[in-house]
Amino acid sequence: MGEGRQGGWVYIMADRYRGTIYVGVTSDIVRRVHQHRTGSGSDFCARYDLRRLVWADSCADIRSCIEQEKRLKRWRRAWKFALIERANPEWRDLFETLV
Repeated sequence: MGEGRQGGWVYIMADRYRGTIYVGVTSDIVRRVHQHRTGSGSDFCARYDLRRLVWADSCADIRSCIEQEKRLKRWRRAWKFALIERANPEWRDLFETLV
């Protein structure tokens, strides 16, 4: 496959219900969330103890994921909360559904 042709994920990590959130993108969601959960995923997630995967969406093309991530990062917090709560109203940790 050519550069950028593999699929990926856009995801949101949180510390608790309606708490601090982080929007990220990855080609390997299980590996990336594991990194966040062990404190090696990003400085931001480690600093704010964001270990709960509360939302994720797969894309066929990693470039589409990057575009969606950039769009989501510009959204207001309330819009991100609404997005999460449409799919995951209790803000459950979705990591176990991936493995």
